[in-house]
Amino acid sequence: MKLKKLGETGLIERLARNFKAGKDIVRGIGDDCAVIRISKKKYLLVTIDMLLEDVDFKLKDATAFQIGWKSLACGLSDIASMGGTAKYAVASLGLPKKLSVEFVDEIYRGIKALAKRFDVEIVGGDTNSSRKLVIDVAVLGFVEPDKAAFRSGARPGDIICVTGALGGSYKSKRHLVFTPRLKEARYLVNNFKITSMIDISDGLSTELNHIAKASGVGACVYEELIPVAKGARGVNAALNEGEDFELLFTMPLDEARRLARKNMELNGVRISQIGEILDKKIGVKIIAPNGTTKELKPKGFSHF
Repeated sequence: MKLKKLGETGLIERLARNFKAGKDIVRGIGDDCAVIRISKKKYLLVTIDMLLEDVDFKLKDATAFQIGWKSLACGLSDIASMGGTAKYAVASLGLPKKLSVEFVDEIYRGIKALAKRFDVEIVGGDTNSSRKLVIDVAVLGFVEPDKAAFRSGARPGDIICVTGALGGSYKSKRHLVFTPRLKEARYLVNNFKITSMIDISDGLSTELNHIAKASGVGACVYEELIPVAKGARGVNAALNEGEDFELLFTMPLDEARRLARKNMELNGVRISQIGEILDKKIGVKIIAPNGTTKELKPKGFSHF
């Protein structure tokens, strides 16, 4: 079987079957972070993201500083989606020999700038030669057991919410300079009951299907409620383009009402309630303004 036919999600599920989680593993392969129990009051979060030239960025369109910033930001976004606090990171680079030393310095300056903003310590890494630029950053963080957010907790009746606006991230280069929603996520888990959460890296349609599958539920979203970013090419871009790195989360109805009374904004970041979690047999649907309902297929980015 070719990887293209199996797909990224299928490959992850295939690999997960070959690794048995130990007793201290709260979550292994299949969520935004691995979650490891290190004490009764603390979980360790571990995530790693590999960025590839001409896939996650293009040298002609991005500065070295932006590339460095994004390489750490992706991992911080994963920590945010678990409701955690980021603490340490290691960065490994595959470097083409044609790059200047000054270019590499700027990559590290971008990493350092974002790390400083969120009080993350860069504690190691590796370098090697490569035909194209590759950056692989692992981030470690922590979360309290009662505040940890997973993909698998959504229940029928929960309200589906999203931070920010979606679509057009690659075209606008927002994907290079985005701010991980760490502060917003911590506020949410500290003040509300969050039943599931994921960051939107591969597109809203794909991420909502991930939550539905992991939680064993169905879902519906209303097209007119989806926040479309300025300059994006309509709702399809918001659903499928990805690289938004916003938070998609669910919460019980009474909690959603309480959040709505907070004016639906955190640190200047808009929060939109876009739908509802339903019974699994209904599937994942999208409802058009005229009332037409259709299946919301996962059409976001896939590496294979």
